Amino acid sequence: MATSVDQLPANHVDCPCPPETPGPKMTRQQILTFIAMASINFSSMICYSILGPFFPHEAEKKGVSQAVIGLIFGCYAFCTLVGSLILGKYIVQIGAKFMATAGLFVSGGCTVVFGFLDRAPEGTVFIVLCFVVRSVNAVGFAAAVTSSFAISAKVFPHNIATILGFMEIFTGIGLILGPPLGGWMYQSFGYEIPFIVLGCLLFLTVPLNMWILPSFDAVASQASFLRLCTRVKIMLICFVVFTLSSGIGFLDATLSLFAMEKFSMSTGSVGLLMIGVSLPYGAASPVFGIISDKYPFIRRWMMVLGGMATAVSFCLLGPVPVLHIKSQLWLTVVMLVVIGFSLCITCIPTFAEMLICAHENDFEEGLSTLGLVSGLFSAVWSAGMFFGPTIGGYITQKLNFEWSAGVQGALAFLAAFLQIIYFTNEEIQKRRLQQSIRTESTLFTEENSPLLSSARHL
Repeated sequence: MATSVDQLPANHVDCPCPPETPGPKMTRQQILTFIAMASINFSSMICYSILGPFFPHEAEKKGVSQAVIGLIFGCYAFCTLVGSLILGKYIVQIGAKFMATAGLFVSGGCTVVFGFLDRAPEGTVFIVLCFVVRSVNAVGFAAAVTSSFAISAKVFPHNIATILGFMEIFTGIGLILGPPLGGWMYQSFGYEIPFIVLGCLLFLTVPLNMWILPSFDAVASQASFLRLCTRVKIMLICFVVFTLSSGIGFLDATLSLFAMEKFSMSTGSVGLLMIGVSLPYGAASPVFGIISDKYPFIRRWMMVLGGMATAVSFCLLGPVPVLHIKSQLWLTVVMLVVIGFSLCITCIPTFAEMLICAHENDFEEGLSTLGLVSGLFSAVWSAGMFFGPTIGGYITQKLNFEWSAGVQGALAFLAAFLQIIYFTNEEIQKRRLQQSIRTESTLFTEENSPLLSSARHL
């Protein structure tokens, strides 16, 4: 689909396509794999999301500026980006199962260590240690998530969007529980306990995944990220993924301070406020996953619709000063809920579309290609998670939260607008190709009909 029309397969030209036939009943191995992937998603996300309610405040007490706090959040994403590209390329050589379990172990250890950084001296030492520990943690996270996507697509080849949709329930639960649980433990027991408890939770998932994850035999291919990135549609979807993660990363780094200053909210209340995004995201994911797999021809318009809704909701989140609307708590809560739904609508079809596009461009259907696609997806997601906190934190510091949220809305609108242009142009080219085929078929019939008539007379 990220290809010229003359390269499109014949069965792709006649869209809208009929609904895909649902896959057979899940096997025991698929059920166990689903449990393993769910544990990875849940444990990784709950450990990632606990920082939002209290770490920016704790870092400020250590003399860290808003911009540097954004960089600390952003460095995690940057290292995940680099790690995802490298690990995705060599997933066959490393082994998907080993990559997942090793990543969980590293991430768990770093989470525990991060809990003791409050004992570090304030200033430069604290900042450097935060960067180092978060960077190593990010590599472990990249290993777990990249292998998780690849394994899911390998074990569930016919309904990947549905499975990823159900996986996002556990991602959403992790994101939902992380902020309030982290905020409550921080208020009740101090800075260290949230990281120690949740780091140990990650350690518990290691033997579970070693026991139930399948091993895969695969042959490394010569395909590269560079070849994958030459397809226009792949790059367009990557930009969509970038805007999604940028928005989430921006909220992680800036929403808590905005809510505390604007609405005088406590740390625990901010944790509950952040549920406004993750709860609708997790709840709606399986529904849109099923819809995406059953009606694949609407995936592109799901991404467009979700992008437009995301753009509007970010502009109203502050709201943007040019709208001359006063900031109110109820409006912020409603916009966070809309953001959660719109991010879900946009995100669910992206991985499946990238995978289909790769296969249509002659990438082999195997673990190597799955590693490339999942690595690229994770890398672009991480690039957005780096951009959102760093640039968002900088704009917030120089201007305010309202303008910074407006920038995130503008990015989402740009992604949706580019998709409309691309998909509309693709539809026009398909119709022209269909018309050309009909014309050639008619001419061929007319040229041969006199010969057929002569043959009958003879």
